[in-house]
Amino acid sequence: MTTRSIYSPDERGDSVDEQAESEASTGHACPDCGGSLVTDDSRGETVCESCGLVVDEDEIDHGPEWRAFDSQERDNKRRVGAPTTEMKHDKGLSTNIGWQNKDAYGNSLSTRQREKMQRLRTWDERFRTRDHAERNLKQALGEIDRMGSALGVPESARETASVIYRRALDEGMLPGRSIEGMATAALYAAIRQSNLPQTLDDMAVVSRVDEMEFTRAYRYLNRELSLQVGPPDPATYLSKFISELDADDALERQARALIEAGKEANVHSGKSPVGLAAAAIYAAGLLLGEEMTQETVSEATDISTVTIRERYRELLEAEAELDDSAVDATSGAESGASA
Repeated sequence: MTTRSIYSPDERGDSVDEQAESEASTGHACPDCGGSLVTDDSRGETVCESCGLVVDEDEIDHGPEWRAFDSQERDNKRRVGAPTTEMKHDKGLSTNIGWQNKDAYGNSLSTRQREKMQRLRTWDERFRTRDHAERNLKQALGEIDRMGSALGVPESARETASVIYRRALDEGMLPGRSIEGMATAALYAAIRQSNLPQTLDDMAVVSRVDEMEFTRAYRYLNRELSLQVGPPDPATYLSKFISELDADDALERQARALIEAGKEANVHSGKSPVGLAAAAIYAAGLLLGEEMTQETVSEATDISTVTIRERYRELLEAEAELDDSAVDATSGAESGASA
């Protein structure tokens, strides 16, 4: 069964012309032949693919004004400002007046101009914060950046710490607590989330508050914000301690094996992860015949020799039990195969 159009030939032609005119008016079709349009970025022109009619010319090029021939050169050439960051109270969107008292040609400013620029810097610094909340946020983020830089914490972890502090500020958790204590707690929470080897003792060295204050603030942050922070892994601290002791890779591998054996025997439950890492290093030195005393490990890890003595015996016993169970399983499998 065939269908016949209700339009006459002339009416169909009129409808096609009207459709072409409507497409041309919206910029999707050629106004002359109704063909599709393409944009030539190299010439800044919009032309028709069918008849070659130049519909638009001298268009604005929104791309970069420079050329790059490889990825490294492309990354180095930038014509925009720095990306937004959570480490600044205004997310890095404001500008700063440079501290160099020189003009655009590198010439030193006169005394009068230097005084004027100093006044402008003062007012610019005042206008960057609107109220006391922003001033406190600026101080806290500065503390996080200072402590993170002193500890060698990567920028990604510092960004995470800034986000945690902002969440605490939005939740109204700061009244009654010091800015430095909450900033230290936020940084330690970010370090724990990133599985970095910094310890509480390391935080106490760079923090402006005592350890009890920021550990209390850390527990408060962890509880109220429901942070996804798991128990620290003792193996996280091995690389740091091995580097401080200037030991070789074989010792680190043996220490990791001891920690894994201790985990299977549940020796790590309720124990300090830093103490287990120090004990694993000392026990690995004994197994490999390294001349490493408990005092040497204690000085490098800041763990008492008593703790090292107690923990390394537990790790050696756990590894011995693991080896005995492996031997029993192998002998059982061999006897079953011979039968």
